Amino acid sequence: MSNKLKVSCIQMDMAFGSSSENFVKAEKLIRDAAKNNPDVIVLPETWNTGFFPEESIKDYCDKDGEKTKRVIGGLAKELNVNIVAGSVANVKNDEMHNTSYVFDREGNCIAEYDKTHLFSPMKEDKHFAKGNHICKFTLDGKSCGVIICYDIRFPEFVRTMTVMGLDCLFVVTQWPSVRVAHLNALAKARAIENQMFVCCCNSCGKAGRNVNSGCSRIFDPWGEELVSAGETEDIISAELDFGVIENIRSTINVFADRRPELYEVK
Repeated sequence: MSNKLKVSCIQMDMAFGSSSENFVKAEKLIRDAAKNNPDVIVLPETWNTGFFPEESIKDYCDKDGEKTKRVIGGLAKELNVNIVAGSVANVKNDEMHNTSYVFDREGNCIAEYDKTHLFSPMKEDKHFAKGNHICKFTLDGKSCGVIICYDIRFPEFVRTMTVMGLDCLFVVTQWPSVRVAHLNALAKARAIENQMFVCCCNSCGKAGRNVNSGCSRIFDPWGEELVSAGETEDIISAELDFGVIENIRSTINVFADRRPELYEVK
């Protein structure tokens, strides 16, 4: 099995509150991305609706991921590609969740993650239910994980994932232009401090009153930027060489030098 993964991030400009239109666009963009033969295709946060945490969003939500599993899982199988399907606004057990689904090359849903840290400044926590678990999975033999947007501001959450064994983190976001410098800094920092690849897939365009920044990035474990996007809809790709991880972790072995007996975060 190859020690490399080619990852393509789809920086999507979704239609605000129009699920059917967004599914059509997502399918087109996935097919476009697949033409370059990636191993993994990534979508951004809440691409099915745009990000607007309000009670009325229930009318546009997926229902227990049924449509996402049928459409995106079907594409994964047809195109023989792994898909980290960003996240979708989703209703489960009559509660709204911000849910990420991951599909393997056979179209199987191999991972499901509900956003853990909800963005209280926009009252996401008032309308969505909080997730309660970490999400790790394997793609083509590589240990991967996914987090959603605001989660990246919680380094203890990502470090917990990493010490469980993680080599690549997918960060799916709908991050506004006004704070784009924070997203770039946080993604780079998570890559450096955890000595892993970080693939950050953001959306672009307007979502209601908000303007999303684009600027998707893929960083290697040294914090070097492998590829970046501008502010408009785009597909960016990079080849991740996992041999780099063994080299850096043997050169600067932060995991061997940790002192967890002194760490207490409450």
